Amino acid sequence: MLLLSEAFVLPLAAQENLSGDLYELAKIKSGVRNKRISSTDPSGGNADSFRDIKPGERRVIADIKGSGVINHIWITISPEPSQLNRSDVILRMYWDGKDYPSVESPIGPFFGQGWNEQYNYSSAVLSAAPGRGTGLSSYFSMPFADGARIEIENQADVTINSFYFYVDYLEMDDFPEDLGRFHAWYNHALTGAAPEGETEWGLTGPQGNNTTGAENYVFADIKGKGHFVGLNYYVHCPTPMWYGEGDDMWFIDGETKPSLVGTGTEDFFNTSWCPKEPFLSPYFGYPRVNNDIGWLGRTHVYRFFINDPIFFEKALKGTIEHGHDNNLTLDIGSVAYWYQSEAAPLPKAPTKEMRKLRPFVGPNEIHKWRNEWRKNKGYDPYLWGTE
Repeated sequence: MLLLSEAFVLPLAAQENLSGDLYELAKIKSGVRNKRISSTDPSGGNADSFRDIKPGERRVIADIKGSGVINHIWITISPEPSQLNRSDVILRMYWDGKDYPSVESPIGPFFGQGWNEQYNYSSAVLSAAPGRGTGLSSYFSMPFADGARIEIENQADVTINSFYFYVDYLEMDDFPEDLGRFHAWYNHALTGAAPEGETEWGLTGPQGNNTTGAENYVFADIKGKGHFVGLNYYVHCPTPMWYGEGDDMWFIDGETKPSLVGTGTEDFFNTSWCPKEPFLSPYFGYPRVNNDIGWLGRTHVYRFFINDPIFFEKALKGTIEHGHDNNLTLDIGSVAYWYQSEAAPLPKAPTKEMRKLRPFVGPNEIHKWRNEWRKNKGYDPYLWGTE
């Protein structure tokens, strides 16, 4: 028989869940003040944006003194992506008076727009919202003990006509010493195929094996102590072949052999069986999938490690194969998100030339490939394509 007193004792799992966001939201706080820096018109008019940011110009959008936590950022920009490439507007964030950024990324990929395209995207911490994916928001907590500075740089060839923003933060009397510093790093690479060719699925020859991860695409290369919390991953595939047989491999604290190894790209992102259907959830999803033959074209997939961060004491290298045994040429971009015990510098940022958009491969190119194949077969008029 259950005693009355026992009926009101929470199970252990429920007690542990009391530390969740909704439980914390109910707590009454002291010594905390809401602050905001925005692009509002100081005259009280309706010119509520930074105007005419010229090519090559940098503009500070927030310069905060003291200690606190940024808990919300919202941005929208004009002109539209067809005129202003969001991958050429660079976002940087500096913590605690450091002269190097701990966040550096093109603004589009940071918020979930990988190829200067417009599409809606929603996750627990980042979103690209209506209209048509142009309302860019972050809900990542970004603590700072001795100042924070956020700037943008226009590396595009055209002027930013209008840049609207909110930066909301908490000013705190007692700054917790155990808060890490938020970091984000954009990387980009055109990966090379294996010397024996693009042998995926064994279609053109035997596949090799990869146990070292030596030629993997690197999406995180971190020095220091902290935990990894998220990844936006953008892949442009120039063939109809499935791009995602590559395994994720993680090297923790200087390991020469990865201690965390996955079973395939889609598996790493919590999906399965070569998907190409849009899906959005708080922690993972496919907001942009290709609409071409097979997996030809562009895909955006994300995963946030909110309940399962990857912890490291000295270093972390996060990598993924580009095809099994790195046998595919792919155009890959990524933004990694993590916290460290202190504000740290980032690896070198990819150049504007490295970020340049690759053209789509379409029916014309495929027809030319077919013509070369038919030529090699002697132009037999009955060649079909499956010989």
